[in-house]
Parts: sequence; structure tokens; C-alpha cells
Amino acid sequence: MSYLDNDRLKQIAFLLLILFLGVLLFMETFTYFPGFLGAITLYVICRKWMFNLVEVRSWNKTLAAILLMVLSFLVILLPVGMLINMLTTKVAYAASHSAEMVDSLKQTSVDLEKELGFRLLTTERLQQIQESITAFVPGFLGATFTTLTNVALLYLILYFMLVSGRHIEACLYEYIPLKEENVARLGKEFNTLVIANAVGIPLIAVVQGIVSLIGYLVFGVPEPFFWFVVTCFTAMLPVIGAAAVYVPMGAYLLIIGDTWQGLAILIYGFGIVGTSDNVARLLLAKKIADVHPLITIFGVIVGVSLFGFIGLIFGPLLISMFILLLEIYGNEFVVKKRQSPPQ
Repeated sequence: MSYLDNDRLKQIAFLLLILFLGVLLFMETFTYFPGFLGAITLYVICRKWMFNLVEVRSWNKTLAAILLMVLSFLVILLPVGMLINMLTTKVAYAASHSAEMVDSLKQTSVDLEKELGFRLLTTERLQQIQESITAFVPGFLGATFTTLTNVALLYLILYFMLVSGRHIEACLYEYIPLKEENVARLGKEFNTLVIANAVGIPLIAVVQGIVSLIGYLVFGVPEPFFWFVVTCFTAMLPVIGAAAVYVPMGAYLLIIGDTWQGLAILIYGFGIVGTSDNVARLLLAKKIADVHPLITIFGVIVGVSLFGFIGLIFGPLLISMFILLLEIYGNEFVVKKRQSPPQ
């Protein structure tokens, strides 16, 4: 019977203490975990430029880091923030005018009942909608505050990652308990996954949003820029995508009697907007990885549940990373026994 020596017991106890403190800290800071993920994402995107500025062009590290942080804010976060602000304004307006909105829905329900022969929205259901809108606002404003905190944390972490990038990567390379080829594969494929999920998916969604906006302007849809924003966000949803906007919009226009507008929106949506998704993916195929639809679907479900809206990006990234780690684990630790052929 073998016994553990004192050194091994001390090692296990020390690892358990580290694990306990790590789990405790993670649980207490989980609300700000998206900021950490965002910092890693932007680091992967800015990494090559940072090394080029510092090592090739001999820039000061601090100056190079600040420049890349400002550019990332102007190119990525500022446009996204403006889109979210537009939605926030609409949500706040809807909440403050929830009674008028419910009255409008009642009238629409009556019109639909005349056209379809049955009622879609009962009085009780309309009351629930009004209560839901009123209850949604405090949580939405709280989420906005959390988002601002995450952005501040993101740039604080990103600064130190950019300035100490080579040192951090060397430490990870040394302490990750894997073979050298698996460490190299982990770094390469993680970079590809980040670009695919954090750049590819939003970029394709924006392309669909712009194509949709052209249709909204041509066919005279009210508030086309608002629907452009909504389309950009829904285009990131798996399977249904931008159809979540133009299908109900076209159907509503048909019901209220704007037949040509409704038909035009539906035809344009299925024919042009839907095609733009495939064309954009084809053009970007060599630049980004092809994320399996199931990974996107479950990633969105898990990500939105964990992080809210930002989970549309980080959810698929986490699932893709989980699958990659499973593959590397199999390559690193699972030994396949080769059976000799029968004599």
C-alpha cells in the first residue's frame, strides 16, 4: 500500500487553496468577466500592430498602446455605443409612453381581428406587455451602468496586456502544461476563433444591416435608421438572422393595406438581404474560420444567459474554445492503443 509523502500532501493542499481562492474571486467578479473577455479579444486584434510599432518602428510602448486603444475605441466601441444608445432612447421612450403603446396595440389587434377573423392579443395579454415594459427599464439602465464599468475595466486590462504582451505570452508558454506543438496550436487556433467570432460575425451583421437600410430607404419604411440598428443586432442571431425584422415588417405592411411596400420588403429581404449574408461569408472565408451553426446557436443561448447582449459574441467564442481544449486534451493525454491485425 502506497502513501503520499509530506511534500505531495503540501502540494495538494496548496493547489486546493489556490483553487478555492480562484473560484471565490471569479464568483465575486463574474459581473465584470465580459470586460476581461473584451480585453483579450482586443489584444488579439491589436497584437500584431503593437509588436510592429514597438519592435519594428521603435515606438514607445505606452504611446503605441494608447494609440491602439484610442483607435479601437473609435473604430469598434464608439459605433457600437451609438447604436446601443439609439436603442436605449427608444426603450426609454417606449417605457414612458407604455399606455399609448398599449392603446396602439389594441387598435392594431382590432384591425388584425377584422382581417384574420380571430383575436391575437387579449386585454390580459396587453396588460402583461405594459407591465413587462415598465419592469424592464430599471434592469436595462442597470445593465447600461454595468456595461460602462466593463468598458473601463476592458481598457485598463488591455493597456497592461499591450505593454507587457511579450512577457505575458512567454509566461503562458512556459506554464501551460502541454507539449510545444499543442501550445503553438492553441495560440494559433485561439487567434482564429477570436477573429471569426469577434470580428467576422459582427462584420457580416453590419453588411446585412447596410443592405437592409438601402431597402428601408427605397421603400419608404418609417424610421429606417432605427430598423437598421435592430437589423444589425438580429443579424447576429443564428438561423433566423435579419429575417426577424423584415418578415414581421413585411407582414405588418401587408395587413394594414400597404401591399406594394409589404411585398417589396419581403422580396427584397429574402432575395437581397439573405443573399448578402452568403456573399459576405464567401468574401471573408479566407480571413475567418467557418463557425459551425450549432456552435453559434448554443453559444448565443449560453452567452446571452451569462452575459446579456454581449453574449452574442462571447458565447460562441467560449464554446469554440471549449471544443478546441477538448481536442488538445485528446491529443495531449489520450493514448490510442493500436491493435495489431489478426493473424
